[in-house]
Amino acid sequence: MGLNDTPSGDRVHIGFFGRRNAGKSSVVNAVTGQALAVVSEVKGTTTDPVRKAMELLPLGPVMIIDTPGFDDEGELGALRVQKTRQVLNRTDIAVLVVDAQEGRRAGDEQLISLFVEKEIPYLVVLNKADLLDELPEPVENERYISAKTGYGIHELKETMARMKSDGPERRLIGDLLSPNDLAVLVVPIDKAAPKGRLILPQQQTIRDLLDSGCAAAVVRETELEALLKTGIEPKLVVTDSQVFGRVAEIVPDSVPLTSFSILMARYKGFLEEAVRGVAAVKSLKDGDTVLIAEGCTHHRQCGDIGTVKIPGWLRQHTGKELQIATCSGTEFPEDLTPYALVVHCGGCMLNEREMRFRMKCAADQGVPITNFGTLIAHLHGILYRSLGPFPALQRQIQ
Repeated sequence: MGLNDTPSGDRVHIGFFGRRNAGKSSVVNAVTGQALAVVSEVKGTTTDPVRKAMELLPLGPVMIIDTPGFDDEGELGALRVQKTRQVLNRTDIAVLVVDAQEGRRAGDEQLISLFVEKEIPYLVVLNKADLLDELPEPVENERYISAKTGYGIHELKETMARMKSDGPERRLIGDLLSPNDLAVLVVPIDKAAPKGRLILPQQQTIRDLLDSGCAAAVVRETELEALLKTGIEPKLVVTDSQVFGRVAEIVPDSVPLTSFSILMARYKGFLEEAVRGVAAVKSLKDGDTVLIAEGCTHHRQCGDIGTVKIPGWLRQHTGKELQIATCSGTEFPEDLTPYALVVHCGGCMLNEREMRFRMKCAADQGVPITNFGTLIAHLHGILYRSLGPFPALQRQIQ
């Protein structure tokens, strides 16, 4: 997968914040070397967050986010400020742009407090340094730059690269197998499948297997039984969650079985929370509302997994009259108290910080949260088996 093909969820998200007319958009354009944002002397030119996926050396694949002024005014301004606050939930590196002539103001300090509260690495850049007679000594986390002349822009990019937290290497599947092992991937092709291509978790799983020196056999559920009868001996079978029950009946108990959604939940760092949260299903009551949350937006098809199949399976399993609410993309409610359970997708389109924020919202409000694959396995009575590659989690539900 090339840099231009890197999913947004695997890119470093860099948010540019600040008051109106501090020069955020000019700084974004200077850093990227492209006219990504509209620049004007009129305050409030940037009205909504502007996102651009690109390669930014020396960081590599990034998502640049230019935000509206944090001091925007009026009812519409309040909505823009709310959007800016939401951007913080998926920001890996925050750049606060300040007009060097005006210096830091109360609004800037408010933003810095939010960076610290959300544990976001940040840098304060004092723009328009070319208008100063001399440059004062910068304090910690400060840099003087000029978007107009290019002064300090190279150093700013180098500093942001050093701020990137690599952390432990995350793997989807490669660490569960040895070189030359075979994994069978079960991929249904139905009306909901994207025409002419595989969905992102399937693509990423195949790539990770190849990078790990493993082999992948990709098959529909309708041909899986015939494939296994050839004598093929996979070390692991991974299936799309919506055919979990059928695949579990076909695959011998001796062969480990899991789903793309469960692998993705582990990759994003919330599988353990998902396994704990699924226990709340047994406590659901008539009238309870379950939130189905998806990280991407797509056209709903007949038999959609999030709005049709999961609600149907939940009602059938519990025998309760449940209310279903849905959200998609970036519109995740921070107030989760109306919900008895949150069921989230694997989060392939969301970065790890965004997923951690959503998990924290649920934990802080005492609302159980699980994910599609974990829930579907539980509803089909195969959760223990689906966690075979993760013995520590199996022990938690014994």
